[in-house]
Amino acid sequence: MTQTRRQFVGSGLAVAAAFFGLPHIASAAQLDEAIAAFTGGSDMANDGITLIAPEIAENGNTVPIEVDAPGAAAIMLLAAGNPNADVCTFNFGPAAGSHLAATRIRLAGEQDVIAIARMPDGTFKQARQTVRVTIGGCGG
Repeated sequence: MTQTRRQFVGSGLAVAAAFFGLPHIASAAQLDEAIAAFTGGSDMANDGITLIAPEIAENGNTVPIEVDAPGAAAIMLLAAGNPNADVCTFNFGPAAGSHLAATRIRLAGEQDVIAIARMPDGTFKQARQTVRVTIGGCGG
């Protein structure tokens, strides 16, 4: 059986990606697993947490993100389209003056940034923001 040029090029690209270990995008299952590990499968409210991220980021290498969740015990930050969806988790002790976290993250392209806050009573709150990236920061 003969291959078309398109099949040949496609198979060559697949081999190159496997050989060089090019970054892959986290699957929906990986994202769900990361969320379930943090929340234990609990339901999440969509209020009481503020996520500030740019709608458009010129450079995905350094995208500013800010999360404010008054009273939170921990905040998990996820990037749904990155090779590793779980970006970081901020933990707050009883002496924390505020429950705000600010950082810069790398984004591989247009995707949802998700913040989930674990409250001291065991409930969870979430916020999502879609960020469009013109130049990807994770090989995208």
